[in-house]
Amino acid sequence: MRIKIAPSILSAEPARLNEEVKEIEPYSDLIHVDIMDGKFVPPVSFAPSEIKAVKTKLPKDVHLMVQNPEIKFIDDFADAGANIITIHAEGCKDINKAIEKIRKKGIKVGISINPPTSLGVIKPYLNKVDMVLIMSVNPGYPGQKFIPDVLPKIKELRKLKPNLDIEIDGGINKETVKQAVDAGANVIVAGSSIFGQKDRKKAVEELRAAAK
Repeated sequence: MRIKIAPSILSAEPARLNEEVKEIEPYSDLIHVDIMDGKFVPPVSFAPSEIKAVKTKLPKDVHLMVQNPEIKFIDDFADAGANIITIHAEGCKDINKAIEKIRKKGIKVGISINPPTSLGVIKPYLNKVDMVLIMSVNPGYPGQKFIPDVLPKIKELRKLKPNLDIEIDGGINKETVKQAVDAGANVIVAGSSIFGQKDRKKAVEELRAAAK
């Protein structure tokens, strides 16, 4: 499957989001947006208004690291311009309800699991989603070390769903991206390994080259 690079703006400079996005836009496939509510994970990140203000031709890949996204967050971020919304299996009281709510907004659906969570938790929903996000760090903070124990889950998922977009997020750099892609991931989220570099074009291109 085609490799897609999704820079995570959680690692970008908050006061310069549009400039940061513009710099990587020509070389990327999606913009990954981590939303945190201070409950599912301790930090709090972007408000819907901040994401709406980000101008880009790329799809906005919104990752809801929140409790009960079906109550409020799905509507707010769909209205803010999300092209795909990913919910966490661990954060939903009713996964089917959350999936249906995203579908009704006319956008794509993703579902995510944390490193300790079994793939079996989301198997009942695989025919209802466009993408699965496998977290390769425990969510909440950028710059963490890649957890290779998640790779068997990616391999199993790829066997189950040969044509599904499988996204990986956490500790991705030139050294770890090859492991993820070899396991079956094709949507690559990277934050500090892109926005932490002075030459962002070179960083994206090196990451893409390392994924082959």
